[in-house]
Amino acid sequence: MAKALGVGGVFLKARDPKALVAWYAANFGITQADEGSLIFDGPSSMGMTVFAHFPQDTHYFGDGPQQSMVNLRVDNLDELLAQLGTAGVRVDPKRDDHSYGRFAWVWDPEGNRVELWEPLAADGTADMGL
Repeated sequence: MAKALGVGGVFLKARDPKALVAWYAANFGITQADEGSLIFDGPSSMGMTVFAHFPQDTHYFGDGPQQSMVNLRVDNLDELLAQLGTAGVRVDPKRDDHSYGRFAWVWDPEGNRVELWEPLAADGTADMGL
């Protein structure tokens, strides 16, 4: 049977797409393609991708009207949060630790809540080899 292999892209509306692409590239180190998209490519981008649905009244995406949320796998959550804080990015003080990784949240310049996920290695330590 044919099946989907993973998420091929995430597409979001933005008031200023070019500025938002530049912000994500600068703050998360994501490669910016010539046409203005952001791309993950190569061995370091491999890993689990979650595709999930939440109840209509969830507050997991924040308290506003946000209808979707991007989750970015990161290689070092604490270091990235320090970088983002230094860059003036709004960082949620809440952290969640689970058997499958550590989580934190930030907001992009257009007010979209973004989830950051540092997966754990099989031995329960941070998986720095993403």
